[in-house]
Amino acid sequence: MPHPVHLRPASILLVALGGMLGTLARYGAGLVLPAPGGWPLPTPAVNLAGAFALGLLLEPLLRAGSDDGARRAVRLAAGTGFLGGFTTYSALALDLNQLLGAGAPGAAFGYAVLTVVAGFLASFAGTWLAARRRALRAGNSTAGCGDAG
Repeated sequence: MPHPVHLRPASILLVALGGMLGTLARYGAGLVLPAPGGWPLPTPAVNLAGAFALGLLLEPLLRAGSDDGARRAVRLAAGTGFLGGFTTYSALALDLNQLLGAGAPGAAFGYAVLTVVAGFLASFAGTWLAARRRALRAGNSTAGCGDAG
């Protein structure tokens, strides 16, 4: 009987390599993005971009078939690994702690709610866009006239 996916060395390696690259990308984004007035802009920026990208990634993988072979490898390396390393809810917790420590509980609460709600909307938008792209391609390939409706 084969090992569960999370115990297979190849799966662990895919997640680790993807996570390493995602963490480096997040670090780079933190260097490039400003933090205007002490507002922790890099954290929500990478979290929202990651949530959107995860929706874009997972919707077509789900529609393509069972989670095995190349689809599983892409999900593990890009989704769990890269995007898991890129997004950073631990930094969100640190940002919230810093806002609370600075005596800004209203800002901390707003930041937390906005980040979670915006993250949900970003992942929904990524999923919707991927599904829309798939539908347009399917409509274009069957209609032959380039009009998806």
